[in-house]
Amino acid sequence: MRILGRFGILFSLTLLVLAILSFALAYLFPGDVLTNLTGIVPQNDAHRELLIQKHRLDEAYFFQFVHYLTEMLQGNWGYSFASGLSLKEEIGLALPATIELAFYAMFIAIVIGLPVGCYAGLKSYTAADYSINSVSMVGYSFPVFWLALLFILLFSLELNIAPLSGRISLLFDVPDKTGFILIDILLAENIDTSLALRDAFHHLLLPTLALSVISTASMIRMTRRSVIDVLNRPYITAARSRGLSRWQTFSRHILRNALLPVLPLLAIQITSLITNAMIVETLFSWPGIGNWLIQAIYQRDYPALRVGMLAVATVVIMLTITIDLFNRLIDPSRDKYERATV
Repeated sequence: MRILGRFGILFSLTLLVLAILSFALAYLFPGDVLTNLTGIVPQNDAHRELLIQKHRLDEAYFFQFVHYLTEMLQGNWGYSFASGLSLKEEIGLALPATIELAFYAMFIAIVIGLPVGCYAGLKSYTAADYSINSVSMVGYSFPVFWLALLFILLFSLELNIAPLSGRISLLFDVPDKTGFILIDILLAENIDTSLALRDAFHHLLLPTLALSVISTASMIRMTRRSVIDVLNRPYITAARSRGLSRWQTFSRHILRNALLPVLPLLAIQITSLITNAMIVETLFSWPGIGNWLIQAIYQRDYPALRVGMLAVATVVIMLTITIDLFNRLIDPSRDKYERATV
């Protein structure tokens, strides 16, 4: 419970700082503060005066921020310049698309990266290890935008294997109920579910692969290094001396202890993964938060930029703290060690 309390305070303070920065951006962006904050252009002086009183802009900054924070917590995030729609609705549609893309890429990285990294660590300093390490180093060195463009050129334009853009063909009318395309297909009515799922997987193929290459390479290298470190521990030598087989030694001692240092690094991977996802979305016209923010920049949609950056930062921090909390719960000795060294 003490750990939960500390993380709760940390999360609340971080969100408070982000909210302050988001509120300050309304004053830092060019143009009218009232319009930047609400996304509403006053029609006349009476309308403007009404909006000023509603949002407390005639009061001190502290009371303005308190009112702004209350509105955000109630879901009143303002309106977009470009579409005139509620920012809460637009972000509610765009953010799940980014989370979905990042989740599939992380799933591929874990499914491929952990076994390959363990194998490379067990075969350390052999030809197989050198080959895997070289391939992972090359994959990690590729810029994600260059890799995405290469996939578009090769698999979409030349081989015509996968679609160039979008989440699903226009032939399928899939209502946005959850924001996650595969779940929405399963919930949709009056469509061929199997055909729609196949089409959605085709659209997911290239952006997911482009996004997962760097994460997979990083996972391989982290797991390999951790396995090699565990192999040099005295308890591994003791396990072998007791007559345990290679599989028993690996499953009982090596795997668990090798994964413990890898799990905290997943929090770092989450940040880079969502950042890369926002780049990939722009290249593949994936309707996620990254592509949405790029369009907001082009259109100088300041309310969308302000709230969108706050939403992305909140998701990243929430996922990072959740993973770190999970790591401390499964490995309490890590928390004791860190507090002892402070």
